[in-house]
Amino acid sequence: MLGIIGAMAQEVAALKNAMEHVEIRTIAGMEFYRGTISGRDVVVVRSGIGKVNAAVCCQVLADHYGVDAVINTGIAGSLRAEINIGDIVLSSDALQHDMDATGFGYPVGIIPQMDVSVFPGDAALIQAAKTSCERVIPEIGVHIGRVVSGDQFISDKEKKNWLTKTFAGYCTEMEGAAIAQTAYLNGIPFLIIRAISDKADDSAEMDYGEFEAKAIEHSVKLMLDLIQS
Repeated sequence: MLGIIGAMAQEVAALKNAMEHVEIRTIAGMEFYRGTISGRDVVVVRSGIGKVNAAVCCQVLADHYGVDAVINTGIAGSLRAEINIGDIVLSSDALQHDMDATGFGYPVGIIPQMDVSVFPGDAALIQAAKTSCERVIPEIGVHIGRVVSGDQFISDKEKKNWLTKTFAGYCTEMEGAAIAQTAYLNGIPFLIIRAISDKADDSAEMDYGEFEAKAIEHSVKLMLDLIQS
């Protein structure tokens, strides 16, 4: 069974509409839609925004549904000039940019007392998603790279440059690395898929509102094809 997590209602509404044989359960304040899309067993859920919501949501998928893979769809801010608004980023790996235990001697981004702080995406899921992108949205760019997550909406050029320099990130958002960590701890393959809605700089607040709908449209096209593949 495939678990699909989106942060906002708009991201998962189209997937819910495509589902058949739906059963709905409310757990931890979240509505989990279990059913089928194109004959494949899926659970679709809106996590809400932020790392805590995302981690709780992923843990419920592990505990209550026994999912064998998790895909987190959504939108993000680009951290690289070559990654344009509307493009897709697939997570080679993910980390938390706001994990800061430097006061204890750890480099920024490192989780104390864990053997892993950078969580790799599943290679098979990455390849399948790349193929789906090229098939259903060939007009946009597809990039495989690092997703950096934190409980911050990045709309400052200085912070954007710091994220790029410090972590070599491809895009930034607020949930992916928390889902990646939770999936890793549960031994579940995962992939973060991000459609770019803004450039994560001083234009971000304006661009986000204008391009959010288009970014979500690209994400949904990709997901519906990926589920069928």
